[in-house]
Amino acid sequence: MRQRRLNEEEQALWAAFAHGIAPLRTARQAKPVALPPEPPAIPPTIPAKPGMSRAAIMQRLTAGGVHAVHGTASHSLTVQKGKGGAFEIGVRRPGLDDTSWRGLVSGKLRPARRLDLHGQVAQTAFHRLHGFLIQAHADNVRCVEIITGLGSGHNGGILRRELPFWLGRGDLGRLILAVVHPHAANQGAVRVLLRRSVRGNGL
Repeated sequence: MRQRRLNEEEQALWAAFAHGIAPLRTARQAKPVALPPEPPAIPPTIPAKPGMSRAAIMQRLTAGGVHAVHGTASHSLTVQKGKGGAFEIGVRRPGLDDTSWRGLVSGKLRPARRLDLHGQVAQTAFHRLHGFLIQAHADNVRCVEIITGLGSGHNGGILRRELPFWLGRGDLGRLILAVVHPHAANQGAVRVLLRRSVRGNGL
Protein backbone atom coordinates (compact mmCIF):
# COMPACT_ATOMS: atom_id res chain seq x y z
CA MET A 1 0.00 0.00 0.00
CA ARG A 2 1.49 3.36 -1.05
CA GLN A 3 1.71 5.97 1.71
CA ARG A 4 0.11 9.40 1.11
CA ARG A 5 2.05 12.55 1.81
CA LEU A 6 0.58 15.19 4.11
CA ASN A 7 -0.46 18.43 2.47
CA GLU A 8 0.54 21.81 3.89
CA GLU A 9 -2.55 22.18 6.05
CA GLU A 10 -2.10 18.70 7.58
CA GLN A 11 1.58 19.35 8.21
CA ALA A 12 0.73 22.57 10.05
CA LEU A 13 -1.83 20.80 12.23
CA TRP A 14 0.66 18.04 13.09
CA ALA A 15 3.39 20.52 13.94
CA ALA A 16 1.02 22.40 16.27
CA PHE A 17 -0.02 19.16 17.93
CA ALA A 18 3.54 17.89 18.35
CA HIS A 19 4.65 21.24 19.75
CA GLY A 20 2.47 20.74 22.84
CA ILE A 21 3.76 17.27 23.59
CA ALA A 22 6.38 17.12 26.39
CA PRO A 23 8.68 14.11 26.63
CA LEU A 24 8.11 11.79 29.58
CA ARG A 25 10.60 12.19 32.42
CA THR A 26 12.63 9.10 33.18
CA ALA A 27 12.00 8.12 36.74
CA ARG A 28 15.18 8.22 38.73
CA GLN A 29 16.06 4.95 40.31
CA ALA A 30 15.76 5.22 44.04
CA LYS A 31 19.04 4.76 45.80
CA PRO A 32 18.98 1.78 48.14
CA VAL A 33 18.77 2.83 51.73
CA ALA A 34 21.66 1.42 53.73
CA LEU A 35 20.36 -0.45 56.74
CA PRO A 36 22.35 -0.22 59.93
CA PRO A 37 24.43 -3.36 60.54
CA GLU A 38 22.93 -5.89 62.87
CA PRO A 39 24.61 -6.06 66.25
CA PRO A 40 26.78 -9.16 66.67
CA ALA A 41 25.06 -12.07 68.32
CA ILE A 42 25.96 -12.37 71.96
CA PRO A 43 26.31 -16.01 73.05
CA PRO A 44 24.30 -16.91 76.12
CA THR A 45 26.25 -16.71 79.30
CA ILE A 46 26.73 -20.13 80.86
CA PRO A 47 27.80 -19.86 84.47
CA ALA A 48 30.99 -21.80 85.02
CA LYS A 49 30.87 -24.45 87.65
CA PRO A 50 33.17 -23.26 90.38
CA GLY A 51 35.90 -25.68 91.34
CA MET A 52 37.07 -26.45 94.81
CA SER A 53 39.51 -23.93 96.16
CA ARG A 54 42.63 -25.06 97.96
CA ALA A 55 41.14 -23.82 101.24
CA ALA A 56 38.00 -25.93 100.68
CA ILE A 57 40.07 -29.02 99.90
CA MET A 58 42.18 -28.55 103.02
CA GLN A 59 39.03 -28.04 105.10
CA ARG A 60 37.58 -31.35 103.88
CA LEU A 61 40.87 -33.12 104.54
CA THR A 62 41.00 -31.72 108.06
CA ALA A 63 37.41 -32.79 108.70
CA GLY A 64 38.30 -36.36 107.68
CA GLY A 65 35.62 -36.69 105.00
CA VAL A 66 38.09 -37.25 102.17
CA HIS A 67 41.41 -39.04 102.29
CA ALA A 68 42.65 -39.01 98.73
CA VAL A 69 42.56 -35.82 96.71
CA HIS A 70 44.22 -35.27 93.36
CA GLY A 71 43.50 -32.35 91.09
CA THR A 72 43.31 -28.58 90.74
CA ALA A 73 40.77 -25.87 91.50
CA SER A 74 38.94 -26.71 88.26
CA HIS A 75 39.16 -30.46 88.45
CA SER A 76 39.31 -32.44 91.67
CA LEU A 77 39.38 -36.17 92.13
CA THR A 78 38.34 -37.64 95.44
CA VAL A 79 38.09 -41.06 96.99
CA GLN A 80 35.82 -41.39 99.97
CA LYS A 81 37.31 -42.84 103.14
CA GLY A 82 35.93 -46.13 104.35
CA LYS A 83 34.08 -46.32 107.64
CA GLY A 84 36.48 -48.98 108.90
CA GLY A 85 39.43 -46.57 109.10
CA ALA A 86 42.98 -47.47 108.09
CA PHE A 87 43.96 -51.12 107.78
CA GLU A 88 46.92 -51.77 110.11
CA ILE A 89 49.99 -52.98 108.26
CA GLY A 90 52.20 -55.54 109.98
CA VAL A 91 49.63 -56.32 112.66
CA ARG A 92 48.27 -59.81 113.17
CA ARG A 93 44.50 -59.77 113.38
CA PRO A 94 42.43 -62.10 115.53
CA GLY A 95 41.47 -65.37 113.89
CA LEU A 96 44.57 -65.68 111.70
CA ASP A 97 46.35 -69.02 112.16
CA ASP A 98 50.05 -69.22 113.04
CA THR A 99 51.12 -70.95 109.83
CA SER A 100 49.55 -68.36 107.54
CA TRP A 101 50.89 -65.46 109.59
CA ARG A 102 54.45 -66.80 109.75
CA GLY A 103 54.42 -67.60 106.04
CA LEU A 104 53.24 -64.06 105.22
CA VAL A 105 55.74 -62.29 107.50
CA SER A 106 58.70 -64.44 106.52
CA GLY A 107 58.03 -64.11 102.81
CA LYS A 108 57.58 -67.84 102.29
CA LEU A 109 53.99 -67.20 101.21
CA ARG A 110 54.72 -65.83 97.77
CA PRO A 111 52.25 -63.51 96.02
CA ALA A 112 50.40 -65.09 93.13
CA ARG A 113 49.57 -61.74 91.56
CA ARG A 114 51.13 -58.29 91.61
CA LEU A 115 49.65 -54.83 91.02
CA ASP A 116 52.03 -51.94 90.24
CA LEU A 117 50.46 -48.51 90.84
CA HIS A 118 53.59 -46.46 90.08
CA GLY A 119 52.77 -43.16 88.43
CA GLN A 120 48.99 -43.46 88.82
CA VAL A 121 46.84 -40.60 90.04
CA ALA A 122 44.85 -41.33 93.18
CA GLN A 123 41.47 -41.93 91.54
CA THR A 124 42.86 -44.27 88.88
CA ALA A 125 44.98 -46.12 91.40
CA PHE A 126 42.01 -46.68 93.71
CA HIS A 127 39.79 -48.10 90.97
CA ARG A 128 42.58 -50.39 89.75
CA LEU A 129 43.21 -51.58 93.30
CA HIS A 130 39.50 -52.17 93.92
CA GLY A 131 39.03 -54.25 90.78
CA PHE A 132 42.29 -56.13 91.37
CA LEU A 133 41.37 -57.26 94.89
CA ILE A 134 37.77 -58.13 94.03
CA GLN A 135 38.93 -60.29 91.11
CA ALA A 136 41.74 -61.94 93.08
CA HIS A 137 39.33 -62.87 95.87
CA ALA A 138 36.79 -64.21 93.37
CA ASP A 139 39.57 -66.35 91.83
CA ASN A 140 40.47 -67.67 95.30
CA VAL A 141 43.98 -66.18 95.14
CA ARG A 142 45.62 -66.40 98.56
CA CYS A 143 48.33 -63.72 98.48
CA VAL A 144 48.88 -60.63 96.30
CA GLU A 145 51.41 -57.81 96.25
CA ILE A 146 50.59 -54.12 95.74
CA ILE A 147 53.35 -51.69 94.79
CA THR A 148 52.81 -47.99 95.45
CA GLY A 149 56.39 -46.78 95.46
CA LEU A 150 57.96 -44.75 98.24
CA GLY A 151 56.95 -41.37 96.88
CA SER A 152 58.36 -38.07 98.10
CA GLY A 153 58.08 -36.33 101.43
CA HIS A 154 58.50 -37.53 104.99
CA ASN A 155 55.45 -39.78 104.90
CA GLY A 156 55.86 -40.88 101.28
CA GLY A 157 53.65 -40.26 98.28
CA ILE A 158 49.88 -40.03 98.30
CA LEU A 159 49.36 -43.63 97.16
CA ARG A 160 51.53 -44.98 99.95
CA ARG A 161 49.74 -42.82 102.53
CA GLU A 162 46.22 -43.61 101.32
CA LEU A 163 46.57 -47.34 100.69
CA PRO A 164 45.78 -48.33 104.33
CA PHE A 165 42.56 -46.30 104.19
CA TRP A 166 41.53 -47.87 100.90
CA LEU A 167 42.19 -51.33 102.27
CA GLY A 168 40.15 -50.45 105.37
CA ARG A 169 36.99 -49.72 103.39
CA GLY A 170 34.11 -52.02 104.21
CA ASP A 171 33.94 -53.54 100.73
CA LEU A 172 37.66 -54.38 100.67
CA GLY A 173 38.52 -54.87 104.34
CA ARG A 174 36.15 -57.83 104.61
CA LEU A 175 38.24 -59.67 101.98
CA ILE A 176 41.57 -59.22 103.79
CA LEU A 177 43.13 -61.19 106.63
CA ALA A 178 46.45 -59.36 107.00
CA VAL A 179 48.74 -56.85 105.32
CA VAL A 180 52.54 -56.68 105.72
CA HIS A 181 55.50 -55.08 104.00
CA PRO A 182 57.68 -57.62 102.14
CA HIS A 183 60.55 -56.51 104.42
CA ALA A 184 61.37 -53.54 106.61
CA ALA A 185 63.47 -51.84 103.92
CA ASN A 186 60.66 -51.95 101.36
CA GLN A 187 57.93 -49.59 102.55
CA GLY A 188 56.74 -48.95 99.00
CA ALA A 189 54.97 -52.29 98.66
CA VAL A 190 52.67 -54.51 100.70
CA ARG A 191 51.63 -58.14 100.58
CA VAL A 192 47.99 -58.83 101.23
CA LEU A 193 46.66 -62.14 102.58
CA LEU A 194 43.13 -62.61 101.28
CA ARG A 195 40.33 -64.60 102.78
CA ARG A 196 39.21 -67.57 100.81
CA SER A 197 36.07 -67.10 98.77
CA VAL A 198 32.85 -68.88 99.72
CA ARG A 199 33.84 -71.65 97.33
CA GLY A 200 36.95 -72.35 99.38
CA ASN A 201 37.34 -73.71 102.88
CA GLY A 202 38.83 -72.07 105.95
CA LEU A 203 40.13 -68.50 106.28
